Amino acid sequence: MRYVVGYQSDERGGDAVAVAVAIARAQGAKLDIMLVLGEDAPYVGPSSEADHPGRRVDAEERQILTAQQRALALVPKDVEVEFHVREGSSPAAVLIETAVEFEAALIVVGAASNGLFKRYTVGTVANALLHASPVPVALAPRGYKRSDPIERLTAFIGQGPGADAAVDVALVASARRDVPLRFVSLVELDERGDHGRSVDAANRHADTVLGDAVGRLPKGHETSVEVVRGRTFEEAVESVDWLPGELVIIGSSRLAQKRRLFLGSIANKVLRVLPVPLVVVPLEYERAESRPLG
Repeated sequence: MRYVVGYQSDERGGDAVAVAVAIARAQGAKLDIMLVLGEDAPYVGPSSEADHPGRRVDAEERQILTAQQRALALVPKDVEVEFHVREGSSPAAVLIETAVEFEAALIVVGAASNGLFKRYTVGTVANALLHASPVPVALAPRGYKRSDPIERLTAFIGQGPGADAAVDVALVASARRDVPLRFVSLVELDERGDHGRSVDAANRHADTVLGDAVGRLPKGHETSVEVVRGRTFEEAVESVDWLPGELVIIGSSRLAQKRRLFLGSIANKVLRVLPVPLVVVPLEYERAESRPLG
């Protein structure tokens, strides 16, 4: 099993590698770290080097070597890793093409670097992936440094079309290495105070999901479910207790094309306040049984 990791020599790249390592350690996956060089990216260096093609090539090679050394230094010896360099005008397209070529189970990228106070600010590359990737995409929150194995999976559940694929991926990933699994149902309370029906419906659905999960997981597997309420989805997420090594799994929006991603309005709201890494699963993702966490 392989994960493709989008990398660049900055904090965002380090966040992506840390999350990839944490998931890989919990799932036994190999990392393929990708440095994507833009075809039209300007060269940043002394003008004397830019004026001499040979020197410019040498300088670019040194930059690539430095990026490789920095990336590999972030990966512990117990995780298999390979560093790749490819060119393309669209980093997201290169990452998707590579993931398909390698039959990868996951693409991992960091949050945009301009989020001063937010944990996530979805940048151009992540946004493109969240609208086109045929495999799950993991987003690393800004400043994520923990590389110990993921210690619990939390799947957000609902009754939308994308929920089933997310639950399937969570079940397979959880069972693979006996990682505890929690299901969370978020309920946005009605401003008029008529909460009973929505809460009751959420509780019934949560019990159904839990019962099905217990039947599909090995006997004694640690599994739980929570129904969390709030005046907004953001408030509900902020009231959830999180472990330091938590990983959240959520389904794609019903607006997504089949086997493609699209981050819906609820997922966007969740993303604003989520303090842990997030995996988004494509709509009607059909390979969960054979591709853990993807």
